Amino acid sequence: MNNVRHIAFGYSTKCNIRCNHCVAVDGLTQNATMEFHAAKSIIQQMVDCNVTGISFTAGEPFIFLNDISNLIGLCSKNSIYSRVVTNGFWAKTQNQSDNIVSGLLQSGLSQLRISFSRWHQKNIDRKNIVNAASSCKKYGLDYFISFITDFSEEDDRYEQFLRDNNLKFFPEPVIYFGRAKGFKHNSILTDYHPNICSMNPYLSPELDMFACCDAGSHFTKTDFFLLGNLKDKSVDELFRKKEENSLYCLIKTMGLTNIASYMGFAASEIVQYRKCELCEKLFNSVANVRILEESLEESGEEPRKESVGYSLMNWTR
Repeated sequence: MNNVRHIAFGYSTKCNIRCNHCVAVDGLTQNATMEFHAAKSIIQQMVDCNVTGISFTAGEPFIFLNDISNLIGLCSKNSIYSRVVTNGFWAKTQNQSDNIVSGLLQSGLSQLRISFSRWHQKNIDRKNIVNAASSCKKYGLDYFISFITDFSEEDDRYEQFLRDNNLKFFPEPVIYFGRAKGFKHNSILTDYHPNICSMNPYLSPELDMFACCDAGSHFTKTDFFLLGNLKDKSVDELFRKKEENSLYCLIKTMGLTNIASYMGFAASEIVQYRKCELCEKLFNSVANVRILEESLEESGEEPRKESVGYSLMNWTR
């Protein structure tokens, strides 16, 4: 399959607020930060291996506004699409917001993604969100509000706030990892959908690269999504490792639901899990990963007695 190279770039895990739902950390505050000149060198490597999109994320990127602005400029110079994920703490007044957004546009930022949820609003005034979006509209910077929700009725008023202010937003589900791991799960009322994932990789401040930018870095029993560290391997080597992994490709094409069905999960069980949870059930188990990898090795051969019965590649309609 054709591989478009995008990456979530974790410049630092440092954040100026502490949200209960945050997937980026576990119980403890983390303050790992990439060395600036190392970050510039890594982005140059990404230029050389045809990365076309970089999303600056992890903690709060704009704690390091000058560094991020310079890295955005490097992306722009090399025709890399750049996005920043931010909580909007810097948009306390319209004037402050205008100054920062106009500066980001001059640096060459492609898009601003502003996080919003009932958890964020315990720390960030919702007026900041309106100010930041208004500045984006004023200067012509593409933006959207990432409305993080558990789809409870409690969130309806937060969604209505976004509608009342004519803001562009997209609801995004809470990921039940990090601080949100202990959250009570609401019932899922949906059809039996494939749970296909785009599988964008994530680079941590410690230079670990993961094949998944959502919950994959939390799969510590198997390290299934850990590709390696840039101290030992090049950016291109780690991208190729991701692109050549058959199971990763099947997550993007076949989807997690079909893989879970192949592994013997009952349909009534599969529909109880959200995407990242289903992924953990499958790939944070040493036994499951072994079975799946062996099945791919057996494609076109008679399955072994201890296998599921069909090769995974043949588990299709």
